[in-house]
Amino acid sequence: MDDLDAVLIGAGHNSLACALTLAAKGWRVGVYERAPVPGGAVKSGAYTLPGFRHDWAAMNLSLFAGSQFHKHFAQELAGHGLSFVPVNRPFASAFPDATWLGIEMDQAANRSRIAALSEADAKVWDSLSETFPTRAEDVFALLGAKMKMHALASFLWGLWRRRGMNGALELARFLLASPRAWLTETFTSDKLRAMLGAWGMHLDYAPDSAGGALFPYLEGMAGQAFGMALGQGGADTVTRALIKAIEARGGHVECGVEVTGIEHQGGVARAITLADGRRIAAKKAVIANLAPRALVRLTGGTGNAGFDQRMTDYAHAPGTMMIHLAMDSLPDWAAGEALKGFAYVHLAPSLDQMARTYQQAKAGLLPDEPVIVVGQPTVFDPSRAPEGKHVLWMQVRMVPGTIEGDAAGRITARDWAEAAEPMAERALDILERYAPGARAKILGRRIVTPAELEADNPNLVGGDQVCGSHHLAQHFLFRPAPGHADGSTPIRNLHLTGAAVWPGAGTGAGPGYQLAQRLT
Repeated sequence: MDDLDAVLIGAGHNSLACALTLAAKGWRVGVYERAPVPGGAVKSGAYTLPGFRHDWAAMNLSLFAGSQFHKHFAQELAGHGLSFVPVNRPFASAFPDATWLGIEMDQAANRSRIAALSEADAKVWDSLSETFPTRAEDVFALLGAKMKMHALASFLWGLWRRRGMNGALELARFLLASPRAWLTETFTSDKLRAMLGAWGMHLDYAPDSAGGALFPYLEGMAGQAFGMALGQGGADTVTRALIKAIEARGGHVECGVEVTGIEHQGGVARAITLADGRRIAAKKAVIANLAPRALVRLTGGTGNAGFDQRMTDYAHAPGTMMIHLAMDSLPDWAAGEALKGFAYVHLAPSLDQMARTYQQAKAGLLPDEPVIVVGQPTVFDPSRAPEGKHVLWMQVRMVPGTIEGDAAGRITARDWAEAAEPMAERALDILERYAPGARAKILGRRIVTPAELEADNPNLVGGDQVCGSHHLAQHFLFRPAPGHADGSTPIRNLHLTGAAVWPGAGTGAGPGYQLAQRLT
């Protein structure tokens, strides 16, 4: 490939979205990925038995389906095979007393379940549902804003004009609150608090982490209003369609090639070098979809010691272990058959349990009762398994990337190669408690440890699936570093993208799309 305008490192969905947006501007783009298959965390495969398709890491594509990027390219991507499966019952939580609570796209049904626990909470739910469109306007405006001072000032001015000083301060207080603070002042039911609070654990927001209240709120309200979107046949429908669209516009995506360096001279990025000896020049931009510390390694240093130190010190969230199961049938949930109708079932019975799990993982301990997210995608997309069979997608959250001990005092292994089986058994024991007989339904399984997640995709440092903590000191204007939330670096024409850049993790492609819009 000669005379490329932009070269992109990594074929995750953010770099692919960036490449397609640039190609639509007429840029000649090339994407280079070290893994043998593209997609990063958004890929699918037959990881257990033939005929069973599993999502490697990301399963929920709601953020992508609702993104500004998708709205811009929806028709084009659909023409290249992108297809979603709508989910009207997105999530539920099961509890040890054989009860459950869930959210579906039926406000009356949701209210009825909540009212069975607390009529006062049901009235609050009514109020939250009524005000969600107004609150969502403000929240989505913020999450879609460019994190530059003038853009943030424009958002704040618009917020003040729409809501007044009291409304603006109320939103600011909400954005700073921890999940526990907001949930306990809003609801009386411990089960309702736990059901919503489990969403914070998806984004490194334990119950007591400041700034995490937004996500339990958004997932509850958005789940009711919009449901969830899965990829038809697997999450990799996104990756495959993006690559076809890029190639149709003259772009190039190559896998199985490792980038060994980013060449820069006179403070300007010029090219990348590959392990096979090739040099790929870029006239306008080198775009790196990398965990921040890798940027320092590939550049040999940007020349700005303060920036390089921030990249090196960039904080990652605890890890995740995946368990992929090929099932003879769905689990028989002790809480009732209704749970077989939800895409996600959280096994996270209380805020206290979630907080304990998080602290254990942060301390390097294998949690004694990790949070389990059980995905049941074949309820809505039976094409992922042979007729009558199912797949389960299990996330074990949180676990340490580096093992220092076992909170339960039973697992002696200190490396993931040896700890994988006993930790998976612990997770399956939890599943068995909530769904007796589930083990007997397993036809095949594949354990993916934090170490394997990182080996497959170095951006998932220690198995951190969100590529960096979203705590307030590393979010908004500070992601990944003050002054660089737009992906800029001290080297001209070198840009960082991916989940480490504002607006952060998830499948929404915001970092890649915003960067491509900025480049000319």
